[in-house]
Amino acid sequence: MSRNRLKILAHYLRPYKKQAILGTLALLVVNGLGVYIPLQIRQAIEDLQVTFSYDRILFFAGSIFALASVMWLIRVASRVYLFGLGRQVEFDLKQRIFEHLLTLETGYFASNTSGDLINRATSDVDNIRRMLGFAVLSLLNTTFAYALTVPVLVSISGKLTLLAMSVYPLMLAVVWVFSGRLRLEQASVQEDLSRISDLIQEDMSGIAPIKIYGQELNERAAFATTNASLLASNLALARTRTTLFPLLQGLAAASLLILMAFGAGEIVRGALDVGGLVAMIIYIDRLVFPTALLGFTLTVFQRGQVSIDRVEAIFERQPTIMDSADAIELPLHRVEGHIQAHDLTYVFPTISTADHAVADRGVSDSAEMEPAHPDYTTNQPQPSHRKALDRLNVEIPAGETIAIVGPIGSGKSTLANAIPRVLDLAPNQLFLDGIDITRLRLHDLRRAIAYVPQDSFLFGTSISNNIRYGCPDASFEDVCRAAQAAQIHDEILNFPQQYDTIVGERGITLSGGQRQRTALARALLLDAPILILDDALSSVDNQTATQILRNLSSGTRKKTVLFISHQLSAAATADRVIVLDQGRAVQIGTHATLLAEGGLYSSLWSEHQLEALLA
Repeated sequence: MSRNRLKILAHYLRPYKKQAILGTLALLVVNGLGVYIPLQIRQAIEDLQVTFSYDRILFFAGSIFALASVMWLIRVASRVYLFGLGRQVEFDLKQRIFEHLLTLETGYFASNTSGDLINRATSDVDNIRRMLGFAVLSLLNTTFAYALTVPVLVSISGKLTLLAMSVYPLMLAVVWVFSGRLRLEQASVQEDLSRISDLIQEDMSGIAPIKIYGQELNERAAFATTNASLLASNLALARTRTTLFPLLQGLAAASLLILMAFGAGEIVRGALDVGGLVAMIIYIDRLVFPTALLGFTLTVFQRGQVSIDRVEAIFERQPTIMDSADAIELPLHRVEGHIQAHDLTYVFPTISTADHAVADRGVSDSAEMEPAHPDYTTNQPQPSHRKALDRLNVEIPAGETIAIVGPIGSGKSTLANAIPRVLDLAPNQLFLDGIDITRLRLHDLRRAIAYVPQDSFLFGTSISNNIRYGCPDASFEDVCRAAQAAQIHDEILNFPQQYDTIVGERGITLSGGQRQRTALARALLLDAPILILDDALSSVDNQTATQILRNLSSGTRKKTVLFISHQLSAAATADRVIVLDQGRAVQIGTHATLLAEGGLYSSLWSEHQLEALLA
């Protein structure tokens, strides 16, 4: 194992140093007793050859039984300590992975599939636990066994010891030859497990479109291909293991046969007594098992090394969006909601198939959604990158309801994501109450904003818990008021369990409009100074969307509301309308002013009227 991995293991074990020391000392005592007991057996044989007595037999049997019992108890203690060590590290790693993932930006999850991340947090962490539990115990046991047993073997007969252990260098050479292959094959198995986990999760989440479009056969074929790859990787690993382990066991057993063959001759020549040969047989037998187990221990170590690399890759990925060293605090009561954009430019890289293995399997549900990327390290235009926002200049006064409209891909969602700093922006481009948002504490900035995206995610719990998600301590009356403002209260009362109705995974039991309005109620319950609705009412009819927006305008005078939508009837009720095109604000004004002005807004309104007429 490389020095870097040893440092990582030491870091994992540091909080449990005392437990590791106790387990190691217990294992040392076990091996010490394991060396002493054969000497007692040798002494018993020699004494009984001189004077045979049942009392002496009972004495030796009792003492050996007592020593073996003590050794068994200490062995149990050593296993409890060392196996428990692995479980403690497993707990810590899972906690660290989860907490670290929460700090990463959304782009990281666009380029790292959930199936792979779940596999790393479960299967890979389990491999590390086995490495620190079983493998460490096995290696310590082997080390102590050799260190304590070999000197005693040599003291009995150096010649027989050398002959019996002559096959061990060959055994180590076999282990060395197979180690590289085992590591590569284990890495392949882990990657295939990640792919199959991701495929299962993706298909379970998208079961509705699979059935609607009749793609069951294609999905079965895709799963069969991935499963066949996993089978091939597992069979390759199994072939290597089934070749290595019997070979090691055979070589280890050969040492015992050599000892018995040459030991008989030594007894005949008088160079060795019977008790000595029996003791040597016991000692060699003690070495056979840990030596033969070396192959399996090696596999566990190889798995652990691969898994350490995969888990540490998560920790090495630091969040690109974080508080600066001189971050400014902005208490919630001081937030007015005045937003300004000065030459706001944002460029996102194009997703490549190398970054996203799932790109072959489909596209985003929303054509408005810009591709995410794991690294938002620059905001400067690149020759191969498209500008999502191109020197955008807008000012949104506090307390106004602003509608943001424009063609698909005009940058509306990018602007919505930029305000709560979900995207990594360059400094001095976007301001809240006159303060550069890149200098504000993320917690303060996001606490001031209630954001409802188009894809309204709901948790698999009750409706009331979903609405309370941002305010867990909110009263039931507050939940009802938020639901009423979102025009979902009456429909909830029609459900059999009303607010206690379980919505299922991702809100599958609700319609699209119900999910969106439930998510809106969740945002309204926060009562944040700024409310962003990113096409959050796309599944709601125009009349209901218009009524919701009027409720927001009349009931939340002090809120700054940004309503991004293709529903121009609802947008027309806003205080002002900002029209975006190719990342720029091409028109700003009231509905009436923009209609009189003509231009893009007038064209969009005419299209909307025609669609309404045809409907």
